[in-house]
Amino acid sequence: MNSILATFLVAAGLGVSPSTPVKSEPRATVASAVAVSPESSALAVSLDPVIDQALADQRIVGAVVIVAKDGEVLYRRAAGFADRETKKPLREDAVFRLASMTKPLVSVAALALVDQGKLSLEDPVTKWLPTFRPKLPDGREPVITVRHLLTHTAGLMYGFNQPVPGPYQKARVSDGLDNPPGLTLEENLRRLATVPLSSEPGEKWAYSVATDVLGAVVASAGGAPLPQVISRLVTQPLGLKDTGFRVGDVSRLATPYVDGEPVPVRMDKTHDIPFGAGVVHYTPGRALDSRAFPSGGAGMVGTASDYVKFLEALRKGGAPVLKQNTVEQLGSIHVGPESRPQGPGWGWGLASAVLIDPVQAHSPQSAGTWQWGGAYGHNWFVDPRSGITVVALTNTALEGMSGAFPGAVRDAVYAAAKAPAVTPAKKQ
Repeated sequence: MNSILATFLVAAGLGVSPSTPVKSEPRATVASAVAVSPESSALAVSLDPVIDQALADQRIVGAVVIVAKDGEVLYRRAAGFADRETKKPLREDAVFRLASMTKPLVSVAALALVDQGKLSLEDPVTKWLPTFRPKLPDGREPVITVRHLLTHTAGLMYGFNQPVPGPYQKARVSDGLDNPPGLTLEENLRRLATVPLSSEPGEKWAYSVATDVLGAVVASAGGAPLPQVISRLVTQPLGLKDTGFRVGDVSRLATPYVDGEPVPVRMDKTHDIPFGAGVVHYTPGRALDSRAFPSGGAGMVGTASDYVKFLEALRKGGAPVLKQNTVEQLGSIHVGPESRPQGPGWGWGLASAVLIDPVQAHSPQSAGTWQWGGAYGHNWFVDPRSGITVVALTNTALEGMSGAFPGAVRDAVYAAAKAPAVTPAKKQ
């Protein structure tokens, strides 16, 4: 997982009021209404060409991009196709498979339990999962804590980061994107515990299935299955109506595509994508399968609007989900730049990468920016210092996550912020 917001519902709490609609654009574009202001006009001038070019180059099939600043949605656009073959336009309320954008939601649920005194970051995982006892290669059984899970320092890995066939594949451990028939969360953790840890807990950062284990801890500490706990602690308090482990309105679910030559390829029922030394195994149908285990690392679905609402709640202090001092910990550096989760200059917090050195990262973002993405083609970031929140969801893997598109969106947002103020022309 390497490197690379009018009329938005007032209920989102983002201070947006009804406004003049934006003219529809070609290439199956749906442009939502946003308040006409110099800032929103500058964003449209800067961002529209980035999205248009990515569509014209056929690097992405469709995208929903939302930009908010200081709590106000300044830009919101859905463009391209939800389903290219049927020419179905992508709409702003499209539902996407979130993949690793699931992780912050589950991590925040864990931190909410900490705020409630029901969980501690220093709890050994065995307090909540007595049978989860993976060992080191020398046979020793180390203590893995909740903090280790949140910071991806538990000594766990992802199967797609291992050469084929790696230890996780041999043990038939699911990364949470596939959907092995009959596999339960408990069985997946049992398989995981049979594989030796890659390092002593706390010793080094490695992106991993730790958040799947954390999901099981959250379920145990929360006293209910993971989907119910996430709903109770996160999605219901924030009013995230389209975010969960199963799709509610199938008609709004975006069709997934993968990078291809000369154009992206529609995903099959199962689809493997080479990734570094390994392979990412996708089963898009798991989002529709009520029997699929709830993967805390990759199993949720949702909309761009919902995710902006979630991120904005955190940026503004955490209410009604987290305490402010907990959000401050979430965005602090817990693993230093040696982790390089998004390349040079980046460290890790408690739910995402955190920018340490913008110069080293060659980024216009402020130090302290939180950022992550999702393997179905997504990227998001929150720049607390600048008050900027950006969510860019595409239905094209991996371009929308780690191709040129997310970096171009980021740069366009900051270019607009530096552009001279332009008063929008009055409509004739």
